[in-house]
Amino acid sequence: MVLKDASILVIDDDFDVLTALRLLLKPLVKEVVIEKNPSNINFQIENNKFDIIILDMNFNGLVNTGNEGIFWLNKIKDKQPEIAVILITAYADIDLAIRGLKEGASDFLVKPWKNEKIVGSIKSLMEAKKSDTKRKKPILLEHSEIIGQSDAMNDVFLKLKKIAPTDANVLILGENGTGKDLIAKALHENSNRSDKPFVKVDVGSLTASLFESELFGYKKGAFTDAREDRKGRFEAAHGGTLFLDEIGNISLGQQVRLLTVLQNRQVTPLGSNESIPIDIRLICATNIEPKVLADEKKFRKDLIYRINTVDIIIPPLRDRDNDVTLLSKHFISVYADKYNKSPFSLHTGFISKLKNHPFPGNVRELQYVLERAVIMTDGHMLKPEDLVFSSIERSTRVNKATTTNLDDLEKQAIIHVLEKNKGNVSKSAKDLGITRAALYRRLEKYGL
Repeated sequence: MVLKDASILVIDDDFDVLTALRLLLKPLVKEVVIEKNPSNINFQIENNKFDIIILDMNFNGLVNTGNEGIFWLNKIKDKQPEIAVILITAYADIDLAIRGLKEGASDFLVKPWKNEKIVGSIKSLMEAKKSDTKRKKPILLEHSEIIGQSDAMNDVFLKLKKIAPTDANVLILGENGTGKDLIAKALHENSNRSDKPFVKVDVGSLTASLFESELFGYKKGAFTDAREDRKGRFEAAHGGTLFLDEIGNISLGQQVRLLTVLQNRQVTPLGSNESIPIDIRLICATNIEPKVLADEKKFRKDLIYRINTVDIIIPPLRDRDNDVTLLSKHFISVYADKYNKSPFSLHTGFISKLKNHPFPGNVRELQYVLERAVIMTDGHMLKPEDLVFSSIERSTRVNKATTTNLDDLEKQAIIHVLEKNKGNVSKSAKDLGITRAALYRRLEKYGL
């Protein structure tokens, strides 16, 4: 029965209401959590997985808008739009409840409610959720270490599933730290060559003298230190996948040599006159922007066509919605195990601070930030002050900032000052030259 799978959060400042709903629902559903203070909503939804929230429309003046239910409904939908919200309202608030439906609520109940009405509403919402899950099931890859459920990553997964079984050459594009190597590995592991070698080469780091010997191999005596025959990476990857990372950094001369090998499908080791046939699936990656690769003064167009049968663009972490939370919980668990620490609980401000950071270093930066937090924290709860972001990445972000949108510039300035003052609103307002109230209005405006 779908009710048995439901996790419910009930928010009401009347303890009698909370008790009544808990007693009604506890025998029927998987979990019921009650919460008297709506200010704790963020903490609850970031640290628990709820299917449905039952939300009162009126509280004791915690938000002086006259429309408290709408205010908290918008907060929930901004953070986790997939959670269904049922509004509880008095007869006098029905117009407000109807407005709530227009703004994303799934249903509303009138006080005093009928128990069968509440149960029926929850059942209907769970059935709809189950049906929607079947239609929009996350795209999963076998043998993959990639973590993500955002729309941006689901687009990548869908492309991967289509491309992986083919022998098409793939060019992976994305900023540093986005996980291009994981994408390459996933392509191999989900291909028909998965039982054959996967060979990775960082070609961007190879000197001119090493480029040919590393990729194509050499015969004994080909040069001073060549004391024995050695296979190149192309030959080592025969039958499998060759992954050339940082392909955008190789010289024009190296590009010509690589193009020749790809056209002829054979390599000639240094010191040899005999060509060796190669059978590889080629995957390349670069953090260079496509417009730079299109410049023939820097990259040969005929080589681009050879390596780029299909391209996959990996989104930066800042464009991956709630993947920050998912990745954070994964890395915290990994590092807690690694450093023999007890499982951590997360302060509501901890995740909020992570979500508000733009992560110019992407997943790699997130990983290092969380490893440091786990190492340095003595307690069992990770708090906002445990997060220390890289000054190198921050300066890089400032230097690369090109936005001229006033709202974006104002938001960046507020984030920078809050980080500098470790979240101290009074000091941040003073540094920005505005009042505390004005800063709070801007925090609300930008969802900070």
